[in-house]
Amino acid sequence: MAEDNQLQHLDDGELRLAERHSVPDAFLIHEIIRHEGEDELARKPGALALSGLAAGLSMGFSFLTQALLTAGLPDTPWRHTLASFGYAVGFIIVVLARQQLFTESTLTAILPLITRRDRATLLGVLKLWGVVLTANIAGTWIFAVLVHAPGLFPPAVTPALQEMAQAAIHPGFAATFVRAFFAGWLIALMVWILPSASTSRPLIVLLITYVVALAQLSHIIAGSAEAAYGVLAGSATLYDYAAHFFAPTILGNITGGIVMVSVLNHGAIKPEIEERLGEGERQERRHANLRATSRAGKPKAGR
Repeated sequence: MAEDNQLQHLDDGELRLAERHSVPDAFLIHEIIRHEGEDELARKPGALALSGLAAGLSMGFSFLTQALLTAGLPDTPWRHTLASFGYAVGFIIVVLARQQLFTESTLTAILPLITRRDRATLLGVLKLWGVVLTANIAGTWIFAVLVHAPGLFPPAVTPALQEMAQAAIHPGFAATFVRAFFAGWLIALMVWILPSASTSRPLIVLLITYVVALAQLSHIIAGSAEAAYGVLAGSATLYDYAAHFFAPTILGNITGGIVMVSVLNHGAIKPEIEERLGEGERQERRHANLRATSRAGKPKAGR
């Protein structure tokens, strides 16, 4: 109320300026992201696959850029701290280019599902996940094949690539799951923050993904490029990729994104959602009654 009393003294130009600088409330952010999820669920599988393939290829640059920085820095305790900034490159490309990344859909596609909670939406989410995840992984393997080409980079880069590849495949299922849980949580939070970030979107992506890299958390797509390179280089097997990287990472990313962001943030504003939906239904019923009354009051046309 106090804020309304202050705003009433502003002219139209000042009000528009205030609106541009205001932060959207939680309900508006929820609806913006849910609308994005509805658009994703409505996309054709072919379009999803191509966008997902592009995202997988782009995410490979997180692996490559971090390795290039690692190779170019002296072997000191702070080398990883600086090289981790390179991890953000792939995410920035994907977000700004609007490419389809699997871990983003643990929020965008889930909001329509937990809002409607019907079988058709569930099947749509599973189809979306299947197409996008397959395309993302295919893109990371293609990127790994390209990077593994002999003589492509200076000799100092290869050890850095191999070191990151070995770190991606952790032998402990539980440890990888927890690291992936935190990564899925952070990436879903990033997606939640972006609608209110405006021109700061690249900075938000940089900061959050930097934390993922600094903490050496496990991300199913960025990590897939690293793990795939390890398989191609001979430091890991396909079984290592599937059992020690893919399985615990995908489970952790999905759980972290859904439980810690989708469910919690949706639950926090669920009463407001139900109230607004209820008001919308009441208005629709009133309009329907008015239309029925109007039709009933019209004289019947003669034969």
